[in-house]
Amino acid sequence: MFSLRPLRMAALSALVALSSLQTVQADEQFFPLQSYRVGPYAAGGTGFFGGFIDYLNLINTRDGGVGGVKLTWEEGETQYEVERGVEVYERLKQKPGIATWNPLSVGIAYALLDRVTADKVPLLTINHGRTDTTDGRVFKYAFPLLLNPYSETSGIVNYLGSKEGGLEKLKGKKVVVLYHGSPYGKETIPIYELLAKKYGFTVQQIEVPHPGNEQQSQWLTIRRAKPDYVVLRGWGVMNPVALKTAQKTGFPVDHIIGNVWSNSEEDVIPAGDAAKGYVAITTVAAGAQYPVLQDIQKTVYGAGKGNLQDTKRIGSVYHNLGVLNGILNVEAIRIAQAKFGKRTLTGDEIRWGLENLKIDEARAAALGAKGLFHSINVTWNNHEGDGRVAFQQWDGSKWNVVSDWIAPDWKLLRPIIEKSSQAYAKEKGVKLRTSIND
Repeated sequence: MFSLRPLRMAALSALVALSSLQTVQADEQFFPLQSYRVGPYAAGGTGFFGGFIDYLNLINTRDGGVGGVKLTWEEGETQYEVERGVEVYERLKQKPGIATWNPLSVGIAYALLDRVTADKVPLLTINHGRTDTTDGRVFKYAFPLLLNPYSETSGIVNYLGSKEGGLEKLKGKKVVVLYHGSPYGKETIPIYELLAKKYGFTVQQIEVPHPGNEQQSQWLTIRRAKPDYVVLRGWGVMNPVALKTAQKTGFPVDHIIGNVWSNSEEDVIPAGDAAKGYVAITTVAAGAQYPVLQDIQKTVYGAGKGNLQDTKRIGSVYHNLGVLNGILNVEAIRIAQAKFGKRTLTGDEIRWGLENLKIDEARAAALGAKGLFHSINVTWNNHEGDGRVAFQQWDGSKWNVVSDWIAPDWKLLRPIIEKSSQAYAKEKGVKLRTSIND
């Protein structure tokens, strides 16, 4: 007679196996990475995502994950193109346990704003992104951590003022902003005009079409304008081309101030001698002397798990920024676990962790990152943090910090940010939050 017992036992075994599989998945936190490792911006992508993955590997290998939860990831190549970035989002959003999105692209970030809000998963745009997403009352799931484009601009103008002996000494000066022809490059046009009016300097803003490997006409215009300073708001191949073309037209390199995406080794080394003396803003220090970087070299690269093919890039600006991005993500998870439990968290729970993300000097030291960056203090209504920056100068072989940490003019910037965010809220029918629980 046919017995159902073997079938029942097989079904029970399958159920146990499925339960075990679900338990494994429940102990993982997933990072979908919209990376770019080919194309004109590959240097930034390989450095940043390499550093990010190196830190996730360090946490898994050294600590067994975060609170026993393993960190996993999968990359989707975007080539820094918006359409590809959206495709990667729609494909990888199906994965369970998504922590955050980290596209490192203004265009992709803009395209994801409505999507992450609907899906309730945080979007992190470290050092970039849409400026008004700083206002967490409106943009609940977007976090322009460390620096937004307007606070960067304010920091640069404050630095120029310090070079002249005070902001009032900027009156009558000429500044040219050479910007990348993209949503990222155009983001600061109105704030430079506002600061020029406030402090009495003239500003001329000149676009360089993507990708930026031809700039002769722009620098001839600059030579005719004879500005006191040029702000280089570049990206990728545009930056070394700008420095080499400036040298050919006779503009002094130490009067070129690079923005936060024009401040890496990959921007200056290809320019050779033309880059010596160049100054750029930064939120993260260069160098591999920090304990967290030494841990990565020993634990991750020592085990053959390092993400960079060229180990000389360990400690470079982009790699360190990726490591710092990893620190911010992991600390947000750690903070959220303290409230919700040591398990796979939802995107909304990690959003709560981000809105309580505070790393002071003592905590940075405990993480092996003292001196790597200043600090961060995110709140439910301020999704950026402190916005402090430093300036570094290239000596031909390495970056040297040449300023204190400089704060932006928040009294000036916050009302502008709120005006823009509230216009967005009105357009989209978003109700302003009044607390972290909204």
